[in-house]
Amino acid sequence: MSDLYGSDAYSPVEIARRIESVGEVKARMATLPLALLGVLAGAFIGLGAMLFVLVKSDATLGFATSALLGGLVFAMGLLMVVVAGAELFTGNNLIVMAWADGRVSGAQVLRNWGIVCLANFAGAAGLAVLVFASGHAGLNGGAIGQQVVKIAVAKQELPFGTALLRGVLCNVLVCMAVWMAMAGRSVVDKAVAVMLPVMAFVAAGFEHSIANMYLMPLAMLLQHGGLTGFPAVTWSGMLGNLLPVILGNILGGAVLVAGVYHVIYRRTPKA
Repeated sequence: MSDLYGSDAYSPVEIARRIESVGEVKARMATLPLALLGVLAGAFIGLGAMLFVLVKSDATLGFATSALLGGLVFAMGLLMVVVAGAELFTGNNLIVMAWADGRVSGAQVLRNWGIVCLANFAGAAGLAVLVFASGHAGLNGGAIGQQVVKIAVAKQELPFGTALLRGVLCNVLVCMAVWMAMAGRSVVDKAVAVMLPVMAFVAAGFEHSIANMYLMPLAMLLQHGGLTGFPAVTWSGMLGNLLPVILGNILGGAVLVAGVYHVIYRRTPKA
């Protein structure tokens, strides 16, 4: 069918097979490279969030323009993960496909998620320290720093259920971006596949746990450094956001994407 339409992209059935094979490799990866790749992914997503804030700090842009343009530049983070190679917790929720097919154990899935999530935090928070020390937040007359804190405070104040559902919706789109990127055979293919779903979740205000691991520590550093005029962003407030968002990300990616596609393409009917 792909030949008929002149496309060399992998078909959905082939994507499902590739996702399972990649998931098996990820689940069995040695701890050191897994952790280091996780640190890189956290930093990559943080760089995307940094560009997003830069766009949002421009008060001359309209609401829809800043939301869509901010989402577009944020996509750089996931594109770096997909093309350069890194281990991102939200994307790794797709490993559930390999587990559902019996290729890896539940313990291996949880080990991957645990190591990668902690490493993502180290990479994202580490980038926040570097960005703070660089003075980047002082650009645009300090509007960037104010925007970071404004965003972080809003995240901290989200009710549990709202944060959970926004986490679900976010990772449906993130995992669909990863899924579609697996259809591509070139960097251009992957870029096109990644950009629109990521732009959609960012513009819609959904919650990505790893992006929050950059924004909220940076907000705390800025407030500790003397930025005033906003409620304090705290460790407990960050945890109160990350817990429901991480749970929502898992439900969105592991259940609504990986689980559904496993049933469609990979589930073996019982005799």
